[in-house]
Amino acid sequence: MQEARLVTARANTQIEQGKNVTIRYSDHGKIKIKAEAKTLTRFNTDRPYMEFSDGIKVSFYSVDGQVSTTMVADYASAVESSSIMTARKNVEVINAKGEKLNTEELIWDEQKKVLYSNAFVKITTAEEIIYGNGMEANEDFSDYVIKKITGKVKVRTEKE
Repeated sequence: MQEARLVTARANTQIEQGKNVTIRYSDHGKIKIKAEAKTLTRFNTDRPYMEFSDGIKVSFYSVDGQVSTTMVADYASAVESSSIMTARKNVEVINAKGEKLNTEELIWDEQKKVLYSNAFVKITTAEEIIYGNGMEANEDFSDYVIKKITGKVKVRTEKE
């Protein structure tokens, strides 16, 4: 009995973990967001938060039920009470037009439906590659502003 108490005392009951997890957010029966992670660890503390230590893929859905934007990152964390997720390491967002954002840190505010970063960003479109420090975008990355543009490169097509 003493040994069982010692094992129980050492176990951290404040941690929940899942493997190959899918989280779906829907509104009135229509899927809005799907998050997939290899590992999800939930820390049930005074301010509960989730950690996606082996990466995450988030798919944002349009009103017609199609994936409009995807975001992937090697690591992410989310404080449950704040509706804010921070994605880090090799963050990539691709919107419906095929425009791509690359950065090392991106914050998604689910309540305000915005994505933003104060880190170095690279946005690749069909016509150009834009480099900058910091950006803000709507949740589906269809409209964005780069805060401090540090360079632009025109992309040449084979027709030119």
